[in-house]
Amino acid sequence: MFTLIKNIKTAGSNSPGPNDLLLAGDRIVALEKPGQVKIEGLEVKTIEGRQLTAVPGLIDPHVHILGGGGEGGPATRAPELRLEDCLGCGVTTVIGCLGTDSVTRHPSSLLAKARALEIEGLSTWIYTGAYNLPTPTLTGSVRSDIALIDKVIGAGEIAISDHRSSQPTFEEFLRLVAECRVGGMLGGKAGVAHFHLGDGRRGLEYFFRMLEESELPVTQVIATHVNRNRHLFSQALEWIRRGGYVDLTCGPEPSDPDEVSLTEALGQIKSLGLPLTRVTASSDANGSLPVFDKQGQLVALTVASQKDFLRSFREVMRKKILTVEEAVAVFSTNAAEFYKLPGKGKLLPGYEADILLLDDSLELKYVFSRGQMMMKDGQLKVHGTFTL
Repeated sequence: MFTLIKNIKTAGSNSPGPNDLLLAGDRIVALEKPGQVKIEGLEVKTIEGRQLTAVPGLIDPHVHILGGGGEGGPATRAPELRLEDCLGCGVTTVIGCLGTDSVTRHPSSLLAKARALEIEGLSTWIYTGAYNLPTPTLTGSVRSDIALIDKVIGAGEIAISDHRSSQPTFEEFLRLVAECRVGGMLGGKAGVAHFHLGDGRRGLEYFFRMLEESELPVTQVIATHVNRNRHLFSQALEWIRRGGYVDLTCGPEPSDPDEVSLTEALGQIKSLGLPLTRVTASSDANGSLPVFDKQGQLVALTVASQKDFLRSFREVMRKKILTVEEAVAVFSTNAAEFYKLPGKGKLLPGYEADILLLDDSLELKYVFSRGQMMMKDGQLKVHGTFTL
């Protein structure tokens, strides 16, 4: 089955358009000027793309697909991610992780959930491990998990500078990053060590020490939640200056003035002339959003949502913080390149047909995931296995 999207503006391609975009199976097979794509004798579904813009499907590199939370006891274990949660927000690719709870959640269950979501229509990868070091694995080591298991592309989210971490030493930190590096080399993968950063004053201290005291490259690690407070964000800016990558969390609008909203963070990065190519965004969806008092007691807990991911994507364009091309990079292309996700993050022939069609108000009208139409005219056409 062929799908021809005609007269469409395209972001994340080499030609802004208007273009004709041809899909066959799960791939983009042609991107040409209007009228230049010729297909005869074959069934073709045509979509008129005038007044619409095509962008690559969004890539969310930090999602608790199995559910996170648990900091307030068993009743606060967050629910699993549903297919609709992603597709309804334009997310076609996720990287799943465990968090605080590696007692009632396991890497094997995370892998099974990733496979289930892929069967239902998403593209999925996972990190091995959880907050704690030594961290739980599938095969007995981080190195072999990454080298041998197709969906494992790194380790995460490993907690540092947080009262919920296992308070790892710098040597333990280095050993984990080294395991990721060699595992990635053996498996032909990114082998990224994905670190959760808490509110601790040490912040990114281990990251900077790694550059000074080891041979490990700056691109072997990434720090997430770096916009959670201004001290940490200032360190993150310096990390970008030194060639490092950071991940910004798309949470609800901050109520604490010490937090840095995603729009403010991206505005600062851009105004300072730092490369946006070293920045990704993620939702932390289905993870908990706990609030602790000064004594470390839990006082409130809610659950993160991918709705904030889509809201943030639109907001940075509506407020003219980023251009459409820059927003596509932060919310899709950069993650595809940093994590080495083949065929993802661009609208080019040979790439997978993960495509969003947006109207002039940036509302989702169509969603394609691996060539399958998942949303039409703003309405989802597919549902998860157990959705009633």
